[in-house]
Amino acid sequence: MLLVLPSPWLRGVFVGICLLAVSTGQVKTRPEQIHVSLSGSSSELVLTWSTFNATDSVVEYGTTSLNLRATGGSSLFVDGGSLHRPQYIHRVSLTGLQAGQRYMYHVGSAVAWSDLFFFTALRSDASWSPRVALFGDMGNENAQSLPRLQSEAQQGMYDAVLHVGDFAYDMNTDDGLVGDEFMRQIEAVAAYVPYMTCVGNHENAYNFSHYKARFSMPGDDGANMFYSFDLGPVHFVGIATEFYFYLQYGLFQVLHQYEWLQRDLEMANQNRAERPWIVTFGHRPMYCSDDDGDDCTHSESITRVGIPYLHLFGLEKLFYDHGVDLELWAHEHSYERFWPVYNEEVLATTASIPDEPSSLQTRNGSTASPYTNPRGPVHIVTGSAGCREGRASFRNESLPFSAFRSNEYGYTRINIFNSSHLYLEQVSDDQGGKVIDHMWIVKDTHGAYP
Repeated sequence: MLLVLPSPWLRGVFVGICLLAVSTGQVKTRPEQIHVSLSGSSSELVLTWSTFNATDSVVEYGTTSLNLRATGGSSLFVDGGSLHRPQYIHRVSLTGLQAGQRYMYHVGSAVAWSDLFFFTALRSDASWSPRVALFGDMGNENAQSLPRLQSEAQQGMYDAVLHVGDFAYDMNTDDGLVGDEFMRQIEAVAAYVPYMTCVGNHENAYNFSHYKARFSMPGDDGANMFYSFDLGPVHFVGIATEFYFYLQYGLFQVLHQYEWLQRDLEMANQNRAERPWIVTFGHRPMYCSDDDGDDCTHSESITRVGIPYLHLFGLEKLFYDHGVDLELWAHEHSYERFWPVYNEEVLATTASIPDEPSSLQTRNGSTASPYTNPRGPVHIVTGSAGCREGRASFRNESLPFSAFRSNEYGYTRINIFNSSHLYLEQVSDDQGGKVIDHMWIVKDTHGAYP
C-alpha cells in the first residue's frame, strides 16, 4: 500500500519523524560506559558495557587488526527509581590473551559499534612489578583527579586501577542518569586498564543494585561484593565493609563474607612462596583522624571490632592473624598513612636504631625505617579523588599511630617491585601532580606476625 501525504508540510513532518526514530534507535543501541576488569585468570579479561535497547554482545579485537571475535550475553537492569529506567548490561570474556601484548578492540553488534580502544594483556606469573593507581570517593561532579588519571592510564602508567568505593554520588540519583554519566566519564580510564572496585556507602540504594549490576568482578561468591585476584607477587582481596552498616539487608551477608575471607586468606597464606604480598581493600577504614564523627574516629570502629556490642566478625584480628601486609581504605575525603598498627597500638619493627630514645623505640621501632619488617599491617586511607561533598578536615591533633595526613585532592600509586619491596606514593592534584608522601614497605619474610 502506498502512503500519499496531501501536502509538502505533512511530508516534511513525516520524514522528520522517521529520521528521529532512526536516530533515537541508533543512540539507544550504541555501546557506552565501556570498562575492562580482571577475571580469575590473568590471560582473561571481561569487557562490560551498556546499551538502552537489546542487542547482541560482541567484541572484535586483535593486535594489528580486528580479526578476532568473542561473544557473550546481556542482562536487563531496571533502576529502582520511580521511572524504572531500563538498560542492558553486556559482558564478554576474552580468553587466551598473550601476556604483554597490546590489543585494539571495539564492542557492540551489527547495529552499532563503539569507538576503538586498546589494552595490554597482563602476565600470569609472579615475577613482575605491577603498577596500580588507587583512590576512593570519586563523583560525577568535582571529579578533580580524573583528568590526570585519564592521561596517565592512556600513557600506560598503570596495570590496574582500584576504585575503593563511592561512585558518582550517587549511581541511582535522577533515576540512574547520574550513574550513567559517571560510567561514561571513567570510560577514558576503565576502557584501557582493568578497573577493579569495591562497594561504598553511596551505593547502598536498593541493596547495592547499581553496583552489583554495573561492574564485573572475579569469582561467583559475592556478586561483585567480595572477591580476590592475583597480580604479580600480590594477592589482592576486595571486601564489602558496608555489610556491617546496612544490616537491614541481612546479617547473612556479613557471615557469608567473613567465612569466605577466612578460606581465601588461608589459601593465600599457603601460596605465599609464589604470591608473598597480601593486600586488602575496602571502603570504610578502621582508623582515621578526621573530625567528622565517622565510624573510624571511634575507638571501637565497626570495621575493626565487628558488629556493635557483640564484637562478631571483626576484621582487624582476622587480617592480623593471617599476616595481611597492607590495608587500603577510603570513605574519608582525605589521605592518611599510618604506622604499623594493631589494636590501636603502634607496633615495633625488627629494625632499630641504637641511639634513639627508648620511648620512641617502643612506639615505632625506628623513625628511620618504620616499615622495614613491620610487626603489623600498614593502613592507608585514600578517599580524596574528588566529589561534590568536598574535602575532609582533620582534628587538631593526629592520632599517635598516624604518620602523615593531607586533605588535598589526589590519588595513590603503588608499585610492587618484588617479593620484598613495595613502594607507595600520594599524588596531589591540587599541586599539579606533585608527590606529597611516599614510603617503602620492606619485608624479608611474609606471614603471621610475631
